[in-house]
Amino acid sequence: MKTPTFNAKILLFGEYGIINNSKGLTIPYKQFSGFLSKPILSLDSVQEESHKKVKDFLNFLMSIDSKILVFDRDKIKNDLDENIYFESNIPQGYGVGSSGALVAAVYSRYSKNRIIVLEKISIEKLKTLKLIFSKMESFFHGNSSGLDPLNSYTNKPILINSKNNIELSTITFQNLDGQGAIFLLDTMNRRETAPMVNIFFENMKKKSFSRMMKNQFSLITESCVKDFTSNNYKNLFFHLKELSVIVYKNFKSMIPDKYYDVWLEGINSDAYYLKLCGSGGGGYILGFTQNWKKAQKKLSAYDLLLVNHLNFKNQLN
Repeated sequence: MKTPTFNAKILLFGEYGIINNSKGLTIPYKQFSGFLSKPILSLDSVQEESHKKVKDFLNFLMSIDSKILVFDRDKIKNDLDENIYFESNIPQGYGVGSSGALVAAVYSRYSKNRIIVLEKISIEKLKTLKLIFSKMESFFHGNSSGLDPLNSYTNKPILINSKNNIELSTITFQNLDGQGAIFLLDTMNRRETAPMVNIFFENMKKKSFSRMMKNQFSLITESCVKDFTSNNYKNLFFHLKELSVIVYKNFKSMIPDKYYDVWLEGINSDAYYLKLCGSGGGGYILGFTQNWKKAQKKLSAYDLLLVNHLNFKNQLN
């Protein structure tokens, strides 16, 4: 059985901000990926668990309005009879889109009116895909923007200008041996998305928090997106520090307790800046540094995973 592989994703900028209609930027992450598969013989314990999840998910999809999405029910039935499962190395509960990759894989295999992603795709088709994926992924999170599956399905960076204005980004990533880097810090703890999102919405009921989101968080996030997409790394790290400070002060519920000091040390030393990876609460923490070797020394007690080098071309001198 040959099926496409779908990559994990990283939301570089926009966590919680995109809920409030601000900018964001998400990228595919090829380090982790998954695909639908069938066992050669019997299912092992891991495959069995995955098969049960896929089965429950496919049963849920049958309840989606056929005006939005039509599935090949015969193919679904045959595949379930043959114990289809999702072969994946994407960590679950880590903020890198494990459910999004599964949603993309299921849509690709079973949708009867599947939208094909070419080099150029209209904003309207992207919006349609986003809506479809939000309905599908709600099985896992209760609420979903649809962006994670969209990123996995298109396998391209996505620029979120607003809720109703998204486009495939032209930014390219090369593993240049640059001095700076984007990286992931492993907290070694899985988390659930829904509780974190619920905390956020409770906080939004407070005027001070809502004002902070509008007047500080969203504006600085938008600056980071603009800086990153224009390769203006000098301004980017200025705004990243501001963003890291704001998250440290206002999103402590989403930062695991034992990483408060690590977070603050990055801000005080300028060796690295940390931000939430997705909803936060555990999983990975996303980091940016102007000096990857220096950051590695500072964070030698933790497991770090390189996402991409950043080549500053003397911008930060």
